[in-house]
Amino acid sequence: MSGGFSDSGWRRFPMDADLGAWLDKIRPAALATRWDPVLSETWLTCQGTWFVGVNALANDGAGRVADSGPLRGAAAQFVRNLPGFQTAPFDQAQVSITYPGFPRRRAGESDASWTFRRVREAAHVDGLHPHGPKRRRKLGEFQGFLLGVPLTEADDKAAPLVIWEGSHRILRAMFQKALAPHRPERWHEVDLTEAYHAARATCFETCRRVVLHAKPGEAYVLHRMALHGVSAWQEGAVAAPDGRAILYFRPEIDRTTWLAAD
Repeated sequence: MSGGFSDSGWRRFPMDADLGAWLDKIRPAALATRWDPVLSETWLTCQGTWFVGVNALANDGAGRVADSGPLRGAAAQFVRNLPGFQTAPFDQAQVSITYPGFPRRRAGESDASWTFRRVREAAHVDGLHPHGPKRRRKLGEFQGFLLGVPLTEADDKAAPLVIWEGSHRILRAMFQKALAPHRPERWHEVDLTEAYHAARATCFETCRRVVLHAKPGEAYVLHRMALHGVSAWQEGAVAAPDGRAILYFRPEIDRTTWLAAD
């Protein structure tokens, strides 16, 4: 990795003609996922203000959708050089779309979770999932990175992604310490709740919160262990009629590489 990305945990890529051309071909199919009745039944939440759209895009491992050609551009090339992903396939992209009023309370969301969503922007590390009524945190996925590709025009007040800069170093140290006594094939069984909450609190106290805003044709990449969330839709935000739509690619890699690589 470049030194900047390794230190900060994120990198933003400027306007890219190759990425823009790919977006022009896949955009209609991506935005149409919001209106698919099965996908909307599953993923439209927060009282209609968020289409979560996990794995909603029907792309193949190269990023192709129909005759779009593979996912191209500097950001795609950058992630191809990250540990564990040189020859791995892309996952089906998440199509995340937010609307004015986001976030509203999710059905069945506890008071604590709702407060955390509003106050701390539901900050989380990808792949670390809550289990059971007590929401014990365990690893469910080992993703190599997060690649964000905006689909629609929206300003930086329209529910942007936020990251706590440098948080990946704090969280990586926590994961290494907590998982060291266990065999890799059992890492998904390890309860990380207390260690994660303590590390997350340290990130809030010591790391700079950064708003990651980009336009279609631009992109950004987050370190796989970076603490990040989605900010609220602010008063006066300007966005396309289709809402603030972003594609997120988060393919999995080998779990030992996930933990050991810088």
